[in-house]
Amino acid sequence: MSRLVLRPGKEKSLLRRHPWVYASAVARVEGDPASGATIEVRSADGRFLAWAAYSPASTIRARAWSFSESACVDADMLAERVRLAVSRRAAISQETSAVRLVFGEADGLPGLIVDRYAGQLVTQFQSAGVDAWRELLIAALIEASGCAAIFDRSDGATRAREGLGPSTGVLAGDEPPTRIEVVECGLRFLVDVRRGHKTGYYIDQRDNRRLARGLVERQAQYGRAVRALNCFCYTGGFSIAMLAGGAEHMHSIDSSADALRLAEEHARINGITPEKCRWEEADVFTALRALRNEGTQFDVIVLDPPKFASSHHHVDRAARAYKDINLNALRLLAPGGSLLTFSCSGAIDSDLFQKIVAGAVIDAGVDTWMVARLGAGADHPLLMTVPESEYLKGLHLVRTG
Repeated sequence: MSRLVLRPGKEKSLLRRHPWVYASAVARVEGDPASGATIEVRSADGRFLAWAAYSPASTIRARAWSFSESACVDADMLAERVRLAVSRRAAISQETSAVRLVFGEADGLPGLIVDRYAGQLVTQFQSAGVDAWRELLIAALIEASGCAAIFDRSDGATRAREGLGPSTGVLAGDEPPTRIEVVECGLRFLVDVRRGHKTGYYIDQRDNRRLARGLVERQAQYGRAVRALNCFCYTGGFSIAMLAGGAEHMHSIDSSADALRLAEEHARINGITPEKCRWEEADVFTALRALRNEGTQFDVIVLDPPKFASSHHHVDRAARAYKDINLNALRLLAPGGSLLTFSCSGAIDSDLFQKIVAGAVIDAGVDTWMVARLGAGADHPLLMTVPESEYLKGLHLVRTG
């Protein structure tokens, strides 16, 4: 068994059960482990710390499988972790046919993402460790989920940082259909697992779409003609939810014509009157300023932008972008209205995001309450020893004056 020995004092994070070992913490590697091989991690004074997957090309040089010296990292252990991950989502799977079945470190499978869309699984093997166990994990997923069709979307930048090439295509079963229909909270959506964002759909926003729908429903109960705005709408998930909640006018903005065409199709298959929808192909930053100049106001606004900061090097630029869209959205928000604003930039933590939005509130000159912090759904659990996995942050603000 090869061994990775840490520099003095660098064992503290592993003792706190954080599973990542950075290259800067490594004193030496004993043996000649291959990429993805299981290695023993020890402190400078020889104490056992973890069994981990080795990744010689990555700044995260090893990812821990287990902190127990008696653990055996083998096919049985990994198959059991897959089974447990799937079984823990059984209740969610009764409510929707779009579910995240495996969420990397949270399920003891660092770097593995698996989403289920009806009878189709979509995988992302984002680390050298899970990539080395690919065939075993595929078989375990089929057995645990009962899905015989698996399509791989391991085409993100994370694999390149692991020294792995992109990988896409069928891993099991037949080619997926062009569109896969899923049902979420009684609403129908079409998912393109080959070319759609992430694995095809933003499963992580399920609970927040339900929240947006509920906000519209409560306002509509008082006889109000609710106007809603969805920025960076993609294929209209939030838009369809708010229309189903009773929005009288839904203005949705995205820069992708293809995404907007699919959003219109979602409105059609859910029986929504076209007259209630405005689908605008535009740059959101520019569109928000135009709406502000028109003096338009909305009762519910959703800001769900793409990742503005891909690394810590881009935080300042991202902060300016987040402040800009929130400032203009707040000026469009009617008194008593709700703003649901999000960041999926891992480099911007929840405290910094709140400070950025607070700055926008001050500059907008409006009074607001923050009534809730928002995040991903229960099928994207946060492993408490890995705060970095909380990539999706959100705030629910209410304008009080």
